[in-house]
Amino acid sequence: MDTLRAVPGSEAWTLVSVQALNRFYIRGDSTIVANWMTRQDRDQAIADNIEYVDRVLDHLGRNVSATDATELSLGPTFVLGFSQGAAMAYRAALLGRHRVDGIIVVGGDVPPDVKSVPAARWPRLLVAAGNADHWYTPDKVAADESFLGAHGVTHEIFHYQAGHVFTDAVHARIASFITKTN
Repeated sequence: MDTLRAVPGSEAWTLVSVQALNRFYIRGDSTIVANWMTRQDRDQAIADNIEYVDRVLDHLGRNVSATDATELSLGPTFVLGFSQGAAMAYRAALLGRHRVDGIIVVGGDVPPDVKSVPAARWPRLLVAAGNADHWYTPDKVAADESFLGAHGVTHEIFHYQAGHVFTDAVHARIASFITKTN
């Protein structure tokens, strides 16, 4: 939530942070962290995670609007994912029940299971890639850019000077992307 609150202008938005389902302790520490899945039972975990995000959006729709929960009246809706959460942002936006206005990913590549989704289903996309990121490498960024262009997806690649982290420049670029009109 702190990362979302650091985006300029976010005080005027409804912010929701969907916690990854798999919680665990950092080895040798009592800090609890979370990830979306492991390799074991991956396909089932992906389906469970998409359903989990869909239910969060269903709940928000019921609590924000008196209308049918299948039609969210939250205003523009964006999903944002970092690292492994980037793959879940893509999946929730493209394979879930709810349409979103944009996908924002930082430090994570396009997962193979969404590449067959027709371009018409894809919302605007912002990809933020650190030039020193050891996980989302320049080769992965180039492969994603090639796929997105060939697939006809409206996208922007934002290269920034850092590694596998959020920076003030990333926060500013996210704000610009969200407030940009189509």
